[in-house]
This record gives sequence, C-alpha cells and structure tokens, in this order.
Amino acid sequence: MYRHAGEDTLVASWRALAQLSPGADVTELDTTVVALFPSWAALNNAILLDAPSRDAAGPAAGEVARLYEAVDVPTWALWLPTSLTDLDTPDGMSAVEGLTRDTTTLVMTRTLEPSLPSHPAVARTSIQVATRATDEPVPISELSEPDDVPGLAAWALLLDGAAVAGAWSCLHGTDCGLYAVGTVPGWRRRGLAAALVRHVLADAWCRGARTASLQSTRMGQPLYESLGFAAVGRYDEWVPTPAAATL
Repeated sequence: MYRHAGEDTLVASWRALAQLSPGADVTELDTTVVALFPSWAALNNAILLDAPSRDAAGPAAGEVARLYEAVDVPTWALWLPTSLTDLDTPDGMSAVEGLTRDTTTLVMTRTLEPSLPSHPAVARTSIQVATRATDEPVPISELSEPDDVPGLAAWALLLDGAAVAGAWSCLHGTDCGLYAVGTVPGWRRRGLAAALVRHVLADAWCRGARTASLQSTRMGQPLYESLGFAAVGRYDEWVPTPAAATL
C-alpha cells in the first residue's frame, strides 16, 4: 500500500497525534491517506498512494479538497511520492488541477545499532513542550509530563535551565519515525540537535526499533546525513492555489 520506507510509520504518527488534537482524524481513501487536523494546521497533509501522474493526482486532489472543506481547513498539502533521492532534480509533474507546487522533502532512513549514545540532558516531555522548544527556550519549571499515547514520545534537550531543542518520535513495529526536530535559534550550531537525535535513536533501539525514518528539508539534510541517514525517495508537495491566483 505505502510507497516509501517509513510511510506507514508516518501515518501511524498522525493517528497517534490525532488523539491529542480536538476533532482530528486520519482517513484512508482508495488513492490517498489524509490527515485532518482542524486545530493543528501544520499536520494537514495528504499522501498520494498511487504513482504520481496527472490522471491520478488531479482526481485525488479534488477528493482531498472536499474532505478539508468539510472540516473548514483551508490550508493543506498533497504529497506526491517519487523515487528521486535529491532535492534538485525537477519532478515530472507539470501541473495538478487546483494546486500549486510547493516544497520538496527527502525521505531518509538508517539502520540502528546498540552503540548509539544517550544524553543525560535529554528528558521526555509532552508534544506541546517539545514543539515550543524548537522556537523558544522553555523553562524547566514549565516542562510537562509525557503524553499518554502508546508509541508516541516527545523529547527536549535541557541547557542553562531551559529546554532549547525538541523532537518527537513514533515507534511503529520495528521502525522509529523521527519528526519536528529543531533547536531554538540562539542555541543552534552547538551540536544539540545531533545529540538529541542520537538519544532518541538510542532509546528507540532499547524499545525494539531496528530502523529509523524521517522526512528532511534541505536545511536538515546535512545533519541527518552526518547521523547516518540516507535518502531513499522524496515527497513533492502541492498546496491549494490561492483564489486570487486562480481568477
């Protein structure tokens, strides 16, 4: 069913996160899987399950648009999976009706081994705090308990009395999906994100994971390659064309 390594883990993470967001749901159609998050804009994404072509993507986009309109979500993205393993090769899709080409992310994977180091300054916390810790320092006094969702874990790296880097992960079978890794701007270029990722992967190994998967932007690619991840495909993302542009 799924085309890319880690795609089933990604969908499992959406299902886990839906338990924390009011009105959220993950719907599987014949040609797409759709994450519906009325209260969490960044997670409104759909993945085309068929090989990307205008015949497949156009009708799928229309069906996905109707689902998002029904829950009053105006901003979302349709991800088209391809076998390309770099960010610069042009994709073969020139147009998708009603959509505009947006960003591209790499699908990256690696195998895990028991020698990965943990880090004493990394703590489990909630998804909310881990997300905050990628944008602003979160005082240790404001750290919250981990969310009670099986397979889902959120992480923060603590430095100078605050959480200054965050991430979350989802264990699905023997694969660990890694998501939303980030460091507060003033604390970047100190190796904190790398230390955090190593800790998350070490924990995943201890919990039975033997592979890890993620989706990387261009900015994150050097970090993940330095940590042993390799590109195995990519997602070409399309978003609704603004009404003014359509007119």
